[in-house]
Amino acid sequence: MTQKAPGPSATFSVFHLVRAMEVIGQKEIGRGKLAEDLHVGEGVARTIVRRLTEAGLIGVSKAGCFLTEKGLRLWKEYILVVKKAEIDRSELNPEGHSVAVLVRKGGRKVKSGMEQRDAAVMSGAKSAITMRLERGCLVIPSVSENVNKDFPKAAARVLRVLKPEENDAIVIVTADDLEKAEWGALAAMWTLLNAE
Repeated sequence: MTQKAPGPSATFSVFHLVRAMEVIGQKEIGRGKLAEDLHVGEGVARTIVRRLTEAGLIGVSKAGCFLTEKGLRLWKEYILVVKKAEIDRSELNPEGHSVAVLVRKGGRKVKSGMEQRDAAVMSGAKSAITMRLERGCLVIPSVSENVNKDFPKAAARVLRVLKPEENDAIVIVTADDLEKAEWGALAAMWTLLNAE
């Protein structure tokens, strides 16, 4: 009886799988372009496509990768819970590139915000600020009970771009480049989705 050699460990994370679903959810895409968008090699992209195909989330045709019915259902659930957007500079993010991510009903999972900051920084971001909407007011734990009053430009941008509802969590992730801010936002989001 022969066993398969273990080979090298995977060179991608769960964030690559989530990001691949985001990209494929927006448009049908070829594996080469997907590799570019994910900033991984062709071999890693093949593995990501294989894993998502085996999970029944995507299919592959001559035109590229597409969401299956199962993948489309998951994508629709995802966009009901998660919203991401590039956000302009303000008092809370005065330099670099920033991406804000909203997790619906994630406000109760926000503790100090350090969990989101640590995850974002470990993914290449410079900083992350976590807030939640409480009684119609944005709150940053241990920093501001009224972001709308203390940081009016930041509050206005978050409210305009993300349109949070009561008990939503928002994380603004800042990095030297947009790609690092995106990965940091995914990492911060993941801490909220997986929190008890």
